[in-house]
Amino acid sequence: MDRADRVFAYGATAGLLADALLADPRRGHPVALFGRAASAVERRLFHDHRGWGALHTALCAGGATAVAALAARAVRPHPRAAVALTAATTWAVVGGTSLVREARLIGAALEAGDVAGARRLLPRLCGRDPEALDADALARAVVESVAENTSDAVVGALVWGAVAGVPGLAGFRAVNTLDAMVGHKSPRLRRFGWASARLDDAVGYPGARLTAALAVLAGPDPRGALRAWRADAHRHPSPNAGPVEAAFAGALGVRLGGTLAYGGRTEHRPVLGTAGRAVRPGDVERAARLSRRVGALALVAGAGARLAAGAIRGRARRATTGQGGAGA
Repeated sequence: MDRADRVFAYGATAGLLADALLADPRRGHPVALFGRAASAVERRLFHDHRGWGALHTALCAGGATAVAALAARAVRPHPRAAVALTAATTWAVVGGTSLVREARLIGAALEAGDVAGARRLLPRLCGRDPEALDADALARAVVESVAENTSDAVVGALVWGAVAGVPGLAGFRAVNTLDAMVGHKSPRLRRFGWASARLDDAVGYPGARLTAALAVLAGPDPRGALRAWRADAHRHPSPNAGPVEAAFAGALGVRLGGTLAYGGRTEHRPVLGTAGRAVRPGDVERAARLSRRVGALALVAGAGARLAAGAIRGRARRATTGQGGAGA
């Protein structure tokens, strides 16, 4: 197998372990630095036009990917440095530990009956309007956010890392961050953020399907997860959140979706996992544990696929070399 395949496997494993041990830094996070740079570019380029938004997306996402590619190229001759760069980049772009930590804080507040405290914590996890939510509605918002962000913050990055190494890791996180910044459908950003939102849908597609599949394998009710994924995923307005949330709903035996509020506007979404029960505060911990199992399996899948592909390529090269030598 190629050295690059081992570099990704070792580096991604080290990076995910670093996330488990260190989580995200409170200050100076590389993704936050990228966000500030993207905001500066937005201030200079903003026009209420799709073309200008596409330019913003190309400059920011393309720039981050190019810098990562140059860094990967610089360390390629040095295996230890290449592993270290892959590990650092993996740690920087995945956020599974912070996701689970924030979810558990809200879950603990709900279990203690501190609904007001849970409302104060919710904006750190998702953009819902918390004031009108009771304990069960808060728990549902947390479970939905855990499900969706397991794909966005962990699995999707590992998928693109397995495909393209350090540039894939950085490029995925750049696109996902841009979507969070400008891709939502506010009146101001409806046209400018269109390119970021559509690109995020495209790059998130494989990770969302892998997340759903791993939720089927790792969840307490595999049949329920598969059934909900097949029956309900297409009903969600997001092509990527639908499979993930439906699979989590079926795996946990709960109902997700329904009425929710973002930024003063109300949405009525179809129910996912219609055979399940209403979400309760105790389900937050169950969702957090499922997220952790899915993230670990995604690492195994990504590193294993990369190593297997490298082994196949190596055998093919040896066979070709042998045939060439025999013919000579």
